[in-house]
Amino acid sequence: MSTLEEQIDIAVPVLAAWEQLHRVHDYPRFVDGVHSAYPHGRNLAHLGVAIRGAERDVETEITDRGRGRVMAWRTLDGLHLSGAFALLPLDPRHTRLQIRVEYDPEAMHDAFGGPRGFALAGAIERAVRSDLEQFRSLVEERVNAA
Repeated sequence: MSTLEEQIDIAVPVLAAWEQLHRVHDYPRFVDGVHSAYPHGRNLAHLGVAIRGAERDVETEITDRGRGRVMAWRTLDGLHLSGAFALLPLDPRHTRLQIRVEYDPEAMHDAFGGPRGFALAGAIERAVRSDLEQFRSLVEERVNAA
């Protein structure tokens, strides 16, 4: 397994960021490669993912813990992805979003093709950074428009 950790500061209160993380239907707006997403069941979400021309349906389990500041997730299929979002209030109007992703590089390559080794790790790191930037833009626009 490989692990990636990233963070970004967002100019919104922690509750606004927390609420946006739980809007599963909005995931296609900020998670690269996700073209459809919907929650179902108690803690489950279905994601339609397309990366490098390979399409795949992914079932995930999402759990909250840490008094509304940590959202953990894991895939329920062969991709072997898991991770967590942690929200840290910096002040009443600013939040730090930290993400930790654990993945099996071979499973990712088998499912979606593409590079291996450092090139794969670099591609995943760039994608996660881009997703965080898109998330920040989305939630800041929502809060500023309200």
